[in-house]
Amino acid sequence: MTATATPRLTIGVSLKMYFGHARTVEWASTVADIAREHPAVTSGAVDLFVIPTFPSLVPVRSVLEGTPVLLGAQDLAWADEGAFTGEVSGRELAEIGVELVEIAHAERRSLFHETDDDVAGKVHAAFRNHLRPVICVGEATRASRPEAISDVTAQLDRFVSTAVADGIAGPVIAAYEPVWAIGAPQPAPDDHIVEVLAGIEAHLATRPELAGSVVIYGGSAGPGLLTRGRGGIGGLFLGRFAHDPEAIRTILDEAQALAVTA
Repeated sequence: MTATATPRLTIGVSLKMYFGHARTVEWASTVADIAREHPAVTSGAVDLFVIPTFPSLVPVRSVLEGTPVLLGAQDLAWADEGAFTGEVSGRELAEIGVELVEIAHAERRSLFHETDDDVAGKVHAAFRNHLRPVICVGEATRASRPEAISDVTAQLDRFVSTAVADGIAGPVIAAYEPVWAIGAPQPAPDDHIVEVLAGIEAHLATRPELAGSVVIYGGSAGPGLLTRGRGGIGGLFLGRFAHDPEAIRTILDEAQALAVTA
């Protein structure tokens, strides 16, 4: 299911801990059906990924079989094995067919007190187990666009530092999620999103060891944002607005319309 070419847009969904097991599998099955027929996905214009809870990974992998939808996990341990009760290793995630792993979400940082070193260790674990990191970055409080770009690119550099030093870094999905917009009624202003994403992309272009990386926006992202971004938003990282699979179809419709007019 690994994509063979860099798509024009990347769309992902993290379910966090909102659904029970049965609902998760049902939701994933509906998303798989949409992906099998939607031209934005079948043409390669969109790279679509879903990130359910840990217990749902194996059954969701099964319902995604035969589709181009990529499977991600919400976290991983910095270690590959050992006496780490309650943790899940990147080695095991790769073994069961996971392809992406979300790292450094603001909730992990605030609720579970993950440090920069913790995040860097998890990014290293992802790369060494051939998992593509979905690295969340975002400023804690609303700032000017230049300040936001400086803040989030510095975060990204710190998070990949250990992997870069060991020569194992590769493409990442940088998910720009301003902390002040997560869970808000509306996403950050459109022009703010476009300018900060462009700044992150420009920074990544100076990091050849991260060649092939993409930048997407999260933080109350939903239908209509791609259209309003007028080609300046390279993808979306969706949360609660994608709980209804039809919202995903709507966003794929937007992506297809952008692809046709590009």
